[in-house]
Amino acid sequence: MPRVDTESFYRHALARYGENAEGVHWRSTESQQIRFAVLRDLLPPDLSRLSLVDVGCGLGDLHAFLAERDDLPRQYIGLDAVQVMVERARARTGCAILHCDVLSDPLPAADWYLASGAMALLTHEETGAFIERCLGAARSGLVFNLLKGHHDSMTFNYLMPETIEAWAAERNLGLRIVDGYLSGDFSVAMTHPRHESPGTEDGNRRSAEGFC
Repeated sequence: MPRVDTESFYRHALARYGENAEGVHWRSTESQQIRFAVLRDLLPPDLSRLSLVDVGCGLGDLHAFLAERDDLPRQYIGLDAVQVMVERARARTGCAILHCDVLSDPLPAADWYLASGAMALLTHEETGAFIERCLGAARSGLVFNLLKGHHDSMTFNYLMPETIEAWAAERNLGLRIVDGYLSGDFSVAMTHPRHESPGTEDGNRRSAEGFC
């Protein structure tokens, strides 16, 4: 079970701080933008021919970040488990934003998946399942960030890079880790081996056809 109720956690933050970085539980707009920049650098240089799923899209801030840089993918699809975030992101982006629990709902197929802060409240077991499911729907790979540390928090999910390295090695996944850009944070790119394709189980996919 999750450490906290995700819906209540984010609804409270949004009501307290409003529609900004703090409202989706980032420390500041600056730290949010730094994380976005690191994850963007882990993706292919040209997004214009690719589809991208933004997991835990919140208010659609990643879409705005990419749009400001004239760097939007061919298709942007947002997923969020909190209904109010889904509604706000739809209005902000004009794109398809799906109300979706990554751990249990069908996922849209796309070239790449991205998750910034989306695993912050998960248990370690849920983190593994989350990554597996995203990779199962992504044709190329997944980029994500995690909180770094050995802390045994009752709220937040902390892991160390070497844990992710071992997990990826067991599954023969391509791996790149970026560290040092912010205290207590690291980012990861996981890619499928060139000779393999991600799974196509019907229960883990939705068609992305017609999405923004």
